[in-house]
Amino acid sequence: MLLFLSFNLPLPAQQIRVMTYNIYHGEQHFNPGKSNLAMVAEVINKYKPDFVALQEVDSMTMRSAKLNNDIPMDLVAELARMTGMHGFFGKAIDYSNGGYGEGLLTRFPAESSNYSLPNPKGGEGRVLLLVSHTFPNGQKIIFAGTHLCHQYAENRLAQAKAVREILEGTKLPVIVGGDFNFTPDSEPYKVINGGFRDAALIKGNPQITYPPEILRIDFIFLSGGHDWTVRDVEVIPASASDHRPVLVTLELKTR
Repeated sequence: MLLFLSFNLPLPAQQIRVMTYNIYHGEQHFNPGKSNLAMVAEVINKYKPDFVALQEVDSMTMRSAKLNNDIPMDLVAELARMTGMHGFFGKAIDYSNGGYGEGLLTRFPAESSNYSLPNPKGGEGRVLLLVSHTFPNGQKIIFAGTHLCHQYAENRLAQAKAVREILEGTKLPVIVGGDFNFTPDSEPYKVINGGFRDAALIKGNPQITYPPEILRIDFIFLSGGHDWTVRDVEVIPASASDHRPVLVTLELKTR
C-alpha cells in the first residue's frame, strides 16, 4: 500500500535585485555638455537589476536637447530602450519646455502611480513614483523611487512623513530607493526608518554615496513586517553622475 502525504511546503524566497541612481539630468557631471546615458545604461546592463529608481530625470526638455543634437529626449524611454527594460516617468515639475522628476525601470510589466509630496516651504516640487508587480508565485510587491527636497529641512521632514504614509498604506512588501538628501543622523531619516529598514545597515556595510560632500544620502529602504533577507549591498564607483548608484540584492520570503 502506498501512502501519499500532503504537506504545505513553503514557497521558495523571491530573489530581487534593485538599484537607485541619481543620474544628474543625463549629463556627465565631470564632463559638462556631454550625455551620460550610455554610461548609466552600461552600469545597469552590467549589474542587471530587476528594478531601478532614477532621480533627476528630464523628459523632452530643452536641456536634454543640448545633450542630444538639439533633439529633446525622454531620458527614461531612452534608458528603457538601451537596457531592454520597461520605463516609467513621474513628473514633479514643468521644466525647460518639458518635465523633470523621477524615473523607474523594471524588468517586468508593471502598473505605475505618481504622488505629489508636500512642500510647506516652497521650492521645487517633489513626487513619489511607484510601480506594482506580481511575481509568477503570486507575490505582489511595490517598488518606489523618490528625491526629497535639497533646499529645506522642513520640506524633507514633511516629505518623509508623506512617503512613509503612502507606502505603509499599501499593506504590501515595499522597496523604496532614492536620493533622500538626508543623512542617517537626521529627523527625516528617523521618520522613514521608523517604519522601514535601511538595507545597508541590515547588511552592515553603509558607504558614501555622494563623494563631493562625503555623505551617505542615497538609500534603499525595505518595509517593516515582511521577511526580507539582504544578501548584498554595493555602492558602485561609477563616474557618470555626482552620485554613486546603490545596488541591493535581497530575498523576500513569500507567504
